[in-house]
Amino acid sequence: MYNVIIASLNTLLGLSLICISSYKVGPEEAVMQISEIRSAKGNIIIQVYRDETGYEHQQPYKQFTFSKTNINAGAMTVKFPIDAGKYGLTLLDDENSNGKMDKNFIGMPKEGFGFSDFFMETLKKPKFEQFQIDIKKTKKIAIRIKYI
Repeated sequence: MYNVIIASLNTLLGLSLICISSYKVGPEEAVMQISEIRSAKGNIIIQVYRDETGYEHQQPYKQFTFSKTNINAGAMTVKFPIDAGKYGLTLLDDENSNGKMDKNFIGMPKEGFGFSDFFMETLKKPKFEQFQIDIKKTKKIAIRIKYI
């Protein structure tokens, strides 16, 4: 009788441990579809901002760099780990791989750029709220690169 009870408790404990160990804790995997890439030269740099202040002061929470080796017809998909939450993501098509946005003599960007689920129609820098997304709710993030 006691052997049956002990065996049942061991089975219950084992099943509980399996359930607990399969519970996912940690970062989500963000999937970003990037389109309208004009060349396979250089890298794609994704910067993650938590709030307007970080964005205004160009102090990203995280940064990810991707080689453009998987580009296909001007598009590519990248994946990166990030905790669930609300963020604003910016993209730089760093064609010369120097890690920064190159500008012409009047200050206009010479390389492509983009924002999470937001395409800049004007030359005015968007507010953080315009491209902020919820990583947990947004399964695929789309960025269409703009070149000036």
